[in-house]
Amino acid sequence: MQVKHLLLIAILALTAACSSKEVVDENLSEAELYQQAQTDLDNNSYTSATAKLKALESRYPFGRYADQAQLELIYANYKNAEPEAAKSAAERFIRLHPQHPNVDYAYYLKGLTSFDQDVGLLARFLPLDMTKRDPGAARDSYNEFAQLTSRFPNSRYAPDAKQRMIYLRNLLAAYEIHVADYYLTRQAYVAAANRGRYVVENFQETPSVGDGLAVMTEAYQRLHLDDLAATSLETLKLNYPDHPSLQDGQFVPRVAEADNRSFLSKATLGLIESRPPLPPGETRANQDVQKQFQDAKDAIPNELKPKDENGDVIEEPEPESTDTDRSWFSYMTFGVFD
Repeated sequence: MQVKHLLLIAILALTAACSSKEVVDENLSEAELYQQAQTDLDNNSYTSATAKLKALESRYPFGRYADQAQLELIYANYKNAEPEAAKSAAERFIRLHPQHPNVDYAYYLKGLTSFDQDVGLLARFLPLDMTKRDPGAARDSYNEFAQLTSRFPNSRYAPDAKQRMIYLRNLLAAYEIHVADYYLTRQAYVAAANRGRYVVENFQETPSVGDGLAVMTEAYQRLHLDDLAATSLETLKLNYPDHPSLQDGQFVPRVAEADNRSFLSKATLGLIESRPPLPPGETRANQDVQKQFQDAKDAIPNELKPKDENGDVIEEPEPESTDTDRSWFSYMTFGVFD
């Protein structure tokens, strides 16, 4: 019970702290406001510093500390775990002061805010795989750091931004591989192959290129595109001979081929098949598309169909059926004794 009480007190205290709003003395001068804001920043009192910096900017918009207050407001919001406010303040500073000597700092903090945005409290203390999370913030951070390094290549923040870009690029490539593996498990082999090729083409020099080639090889093998599978496999063997998918020089698929049988078929150990098994390389989606095409073709009026010289509709020959005639005994035993 004591633990519950302590948690309740902590929650109430946190709620009260978040709901309280500091009132800044209106009689403070510009220098006094700035000095107090600096003291709050040194003491890690970022909420108080934010209030004073906003007051300084609104009361003295053309003062000697106005530009610096806007810059430090970005930092205060970033340290106070308010990413949207930090990015908004950074974008505002960049828009108002594009030629400011410290505008590169605004670009850097904007990228840094996106970099830390998806790292929540749990991710800081638990071993979560960041490559499996939504890459939106990581992609934004990469683009923002890229703006910094391209516009200000000699900035003091450029080296750190470049190192973070390498990490983000590896993370984005690994995320694409996770998506490709998901497509493989769902038998969406074309989508998986496209994801693998995207990694190979756009994320060179990342550790995920070998995984992309492995995904392409597996997907092409499932699709029975032997030439493409062989080319991908040879490239994988040549550049990544120690890849986990290669065992004794032979390719081993990472995802086991899925069992497409229905629940009734699995429960009866295949004695009752609701639908016939698919031939190699065929999918239910492909069959559905073919059926839709045939239905649309049958719905064409006779006057629009091609006709011969006598004006009769030209009928296309029916495809030969590959199924043999089944006996009544076969139907009675659900095909067990075919």
